[in-house]
Amino acid sequence: MPNIPNNADSNSTAVSSLGDQSLGDSDSVSDDSGPASASESGPTNASEPGPTNTSGPVFTARGIEKTYSSRLPVVGRDVEVLTGADFELYPGEIVGIVGENGSGKSTLMQILVGALAPDAGTVDGDATVGWCPQETLLYDRLTVEETFELFGEAYGMSTERVRERRDELAARLDFEQFLEYRVDRLSGGNRQKVNLAVALLHEPDVVLLDEPYTGFDWETYLAFWELTEDLVADGTAIAIISHLISERERFDRVVELRDGQLHERAEPPQQARSAAHDSSSSSEEVAES
Repeated sequence: MPNIPNNADSNSTAVSSLGDQSLGDSDSVSDDSGPASASESGPTNASEPGPTNTSGPVFTARGIEKTYSSRLPVVGRDVEVLTGADFELYPGEIVGIVGENGSGKSTLMQILVGALAPDAGTVDGDATVGWCPQETLLYDRLTVEETFELFGEAYGMSTERVRERRDELAARLDFEQFLEYRVDRLSGGNRQKVNLAVALLHEPDVVLLDEPYTGFDWETYLAFWELTEDLVADGTAIAIISHLISERERFDRVVELRDGQLHERAEPPQQARSAAHDSSSSSEEVAES
């Protein structure tokens, strides 16, 4: 699991957690019970590879458990959020993670990136990770340019490479005109664009995104999916948390967090992911004509 300090300053936590994270053996408690088996009629366990997986996982979580203890004596009660969740992520795939409000999706994501310690379980892999949290963790008083310089230094990137990647991502996500703006002067949508861009700055092997397109307009939403297509074509593994997945065909797999465990939804997409992307682009062209 990535070694991330538990810092009370959320912005310092962002720099630490979004640094050049190389996953190694976890120090968490191992769970030798293995993944729970799904019933014959229900969804499969999320740790089982989908039909498109032809190589080993780049990122694995086993037996993840997390309980939040009540701060109120006697009258309070502990809340079990994760009760042995298993998850595997393969190179070149996009996996959607869905679940009801309060099901523990963001808790799971924080554990996967090392920003929160599990009560039990392991997270293993040999990959660099980019994390885009739901709540942007950026320094309000820095400009966008300074933000990239800061994160680039945390990633160990050269100044020249930081500028190249910054300009590439700013062009793809359309925030070039805001590079000299302070973060606290950005709109919610542009702030989220920067949040996503710094997670992708160091070209990570694994990208973990928590509601990444919140606040995006339609053009940026389409640009986001074009960008993910390019990433998976290069072998990047992507997991996206979303409260509601309305376009199932954009994902190779969808897993549901329910009762503290992840279950893979059995229904296949109605069309290939690339076809979904092409149809969205065509729809936009028709609307503009």
